[in-house]
Amino acid sequence: MTTPILVPQLGNEITEAEVTEWVAAEGDTVKTGDLVVVITTTKMAIEIEAPADGTLKTIAIPEGDIVEVGVTLGEIA
Repeated sequence: MTTPILVPQLGNEITEAEVTEWVAAEGDTVKTGDLVVVITTTKMAIEIEAPADGTLKTIAIPEGDIVEVGVTLGEIA
């Protein structure tokens, strides 16, 4: 079973962000609440935490890419 790491709702007017930094790498073990990726909007940086315990199986969106709210950034298995 995998758990997706999603781009959260960023506010009413903000619909996209840039993937700034993957703190965890594919294959790393993460625990719920661990910082895994940072995304940035024109107004702020958002630290996204692991939604589950497991291994970061996939990084779907590389650093530097622009993503919309709800997009799967990666998966934890």
